[in-house]
Amino acid sequence: MISRPGTEARRAAVLGSPVDHSLSPALHRAGFAAIGLTGWTYEKIECDGERLPALVAACGPEWAGFSVTMPGKSVAAAVADVRSPRVIELGVANTLYRGPAGWYAENTDVDGVTGALSAVGLAPRRVLVLGGGGTARSVVAALAEMGVAELIVAGRRPQSTADCAALAARLGVEVTECGLDEESVSAAATGVDLVVSTIPAGGADHLADALAAVPALFDVVYHPWPTPLAAASPAGRVTVTGLDMLLHQAFRQFELFTARAAPRAQMRAGLRAASGTELPLPIGTPG
Repeated sequence: MISRPGTEARRAAVLGSPVDHSLSPALHRAGFAAIGLTGWTYEKIECDGERLPALVAACGPEWAGFSVTMPGKSVAAAVADVRSPRVIELGVANTLYRGPAGWYAENTDVDGVTGALSAVGLAPRRVLVLGGGGTARSVVAALAEMGVAELIVAGRRPQSTADCAALAARLGVEVTECGLDEESVSAAATGVDLVVSTIPAGGADHLADALAAVPALFDVVYHPWPTPLAAASPAGRVTVTGLDMLLHQAFRQFELFTARAAPRAQMRAGLRAASGTELPLPIGTPG
């Protein structure tokens, strides 16, 4: 018997701990439904880094891929049979997908940043990045791909800040470091096109006034929203949210899982419904 296209059973899931809050199922299920992949499913699996290798190794050929969230991103990079250049450089992967040579690892967080910024017409040249952790590293890689000329990294921890700055330098971007206190950030923000905050909710609240004059803000937090950084925005400021990043990284992830073009409008609708947001979430056009 010949099955109809899209009716063959394939599975995908998000792996993380905790994972109950994940909005990835809403995105991918909406995408599957939109293009007729009726046999595809997407679930949440509670899985920390220690359990991830065994779980992935035990998966049969019906598994198309995994979205990987904290704390398993570095482990996902390590267990893959093939790693993209981004994953090799960053040491973390948020996507595992089936390919001819086994499990492939990609970092679509980078696509999330580039896609979200491009969708609102931003092509920044001088950027202040708050934070120096894993998300900041993905942001730095994305900005380097977009051709940013200068980065200033303001981190909470000296070692991670230095590591993030070193990454920028390896990628050919002029970079400087500064402290995360209000005085240092206020001085660093002078003349920047964009500030990107990768700091968890509450961690950058004290910088709202210092950054109010920056013409564009990208805050990776999406709950609760608006953050104090966003609430302090003057009229006319371009604001990009963590939901924008989540949406755009999922487009690329969906395409790696399915080898089909992501149905962007329908995936956006699925995310809006699941999150209850009224944010515009511009989707732009495929690059």
